[in-house]
Amino acid sequence: MKFIINQILKSKQSEIENFILNFDVDGDLLVKGSRNTIKIFPLNDQLLNIKAFKKPNLLNSFVYRFIRDSKAKRSYNYALRLLNSDIGTPQPIAFAEYTDGIRLGKSFYVCEHIVTEYTYRDLVQNPDLENHEDILRAFTVFCYKLHEAGVEFKDHSPGNTLIKINSDNSYLFYLVDLNRMQFHAQMSFEQRMYNLRRLTPKKEMISVMANEYAKLYSQKNEQEIFDLLWNLTSEFQMKFHRKQMLKKRYKFWKK
Repeated sequence: MKFIINQILKSKQSEIENFILNFDVDGDLLVKGSRNTIKIFPLNDQLLNIKAFKKPNLLNSFVYRFIRDSKAKRSYNYALRLLNSDIGTPQPIAFAEYTDGIRLGKSFYVCEHIVTEYTYRDLVQNPDLENHEDILRAFTVFCYKLHEAGVEFKDHSPGNTLIKINSDNSYLFYLVDLNRMQFHAQMSFEQRMYNLRRLTPKKEMISVMANEYAKLYSQKNEQEIFDLLWNLTSEFQMKFHRKQMLKKRYKFWKK
């Protein structure tokens, strides 16, 4: 097993390695997905979040071994880059990879576990959420900061931003599920809006986001921002629902 650990918890390397070695039988289950599993492990006075990526298919097992970094390694390195740009994400702790010499097997990403009040999805699902518009505007500022840093978060979807409310009613935002990112020297207007297209199908939320983004982005006015973002959002939603419908039809005829 290849194991890389952040120096901030180097003294706890053996404990964290044991968490990974005993991942299948220990830890508190947080997410059990078809592709990945996330568990929580206590380490002294903090909690660690360990994400296990399933063994890739035959082709990708060679690709991730020799051509492209594994999802675990990318998650770790991208988290470090985000923090270096002062962009919120749980503190990266370690990553581990199992190989047989020529193929990648399972891999693991370890980070701090942050307990937060909401995700962006809560804003979409609950329009009556307390301080809804204030949180949405603060989130838009966070997105602008992300774009100014040249970060294209390819999994910028409703469940992948955690929202923490501070005692002074300010907000902190943390990106999770980090393995798909691209970094640019600069992001064009079109790239910025395309990056936001998956967040919400609600026109009223797009309107608020366009208004707030326009306060920061002097190259386009509010109407131009709204028009492009709404068009890209509508296109994404149409494709998404068409895909879901085709999946349902496939499952029906497969029975």
